[in-house]
Amino acid sequence: MIQTVMLLKNQKELFDIPDDITYLNIAAQSPAFKAIYEAGLEGLKQKSRPYTIVGSDYFEPVVELKKLFAKLIDVDDHNRIATIPSVSYGIATVAKNITLLAGDEILVIDKQFPSNYYSWKNLADQYNATIKTISPLNGEQWDDAILKAITDKTAVVAMGHIHWSNGNLFDLKSISKKTKQHNALLIIDGSQSVGALPFSVEEIQPDALICAGYKWLFGPYGSAYAYFGEHFDNGKPLEENWSNRLNSENFSTLTKYQPKYKPLANRYSVGESGNFIYVKMQIEALKQIIEWTPKAIQEYCKSISTEASRQLIDLGCQIEHPNYRTHHLFGIKLPEGLNIEKLKIALQKQQIFVSFRGQFIRISCHLFNTKKDFEKLVNCIKSVI
Repeated sequence: MIQTVMLLKNQKELFDIPDDITYLNIAAQSPAFKAIYEAGLEGLKQKSRPYTIVGSDYFEPVVELKKLFAKLIDVDDHNRIATIPSVSYGIATVAKNITLLAGDEILVIDKQFPSNYYSWKNLADQYNATIKTISPLNGEQWDDAILKAITDKTAVVAMGHIHWSNGNLFDLKSISKKTKQHNALLIIDGSQSVGALPFSVEEIQPDALICAGYKWLFGPYGSAYAYFGEHFDNGKPLEENWSNRLNSENFSTLTKYQPKYKPLANRYSVGESGNFIYVKMQIEALKQIIEWTPKAIQEYCKSISTEASRQLIDLGCQIEHPNYRTHHLFGIKLPEGLNIEKLKIALQKQQIFVSFRGQFIRISCHLFNTKKDFEKLVNCIKSVI
């Protein structure tokens, strides 16, 4: 049975973005919508009245948050979710629980975001293993190159769901199948996709999924999420904190030191994960994303950007074919000879916010954007050309 997706209407009224601002840079930092702002205020009020805080406040909201994220990524058991402060924290946790052999290979994508590289470089150096980098190709060839690179030497494949700088979409389902054939681990950075693009752990079966929370998941800066599969069920966390131990809800027995962790991924959550302000904001953010649905968000972004993409190509820009990229985030290679500094000045004057990556600009949009935002962008680039 074919499911249809209802096209969402523009949601700008939920955000505090002035009409003269064209914000096409959510991939760098998301704006908060009003429900998140109000939730943060409630957290501040709770902090200002600490005598109202009870023991369950440290735990029950975190469980709710984990259940919401588990629902978003199609995971049955919220105990497989850890709340963490950053992608680097999650990747370092994963790397700490992997043992390699000399000559093993860790496969990464060229120009991968640093938070999903440095821990792998350290791990490779520790075991005299090798970092194998798949260099950039066009979208149609990326997946073939990755699949061919996975061999019996491959111990880990660490990559994004999409490329963070240009939105190139990777066939994770096929890549996951190949990693399992060679007993390699698949570690996914979902920071630039989860929340705006459908992602199913049940379908893709990664060994771990790490996501920054302050981009497409609309959380505050300093929030992130991690899913840990069976390989990590009995691993060692980066830190030892009281709340991750079994029966830590019973404050009266905290100094009867508990050798056992809470089940599965709970051991990997950061200390003070019950942050009253952050958790309240994250809960409201995830509730809204689940209501919108990532698929509907993707379709909305496609509807407002398709015509502008055609016009930019006509102007001499290069954009990856829609079959091989996402619509909430994509790269535009500017025409040769275009004065980048002049374009930056023009964009600044018109208050159009994008990210520059050399001769590329990265566009990232959401439900607060409209076709008019893209028309404004096209006209600005046209004026410089």
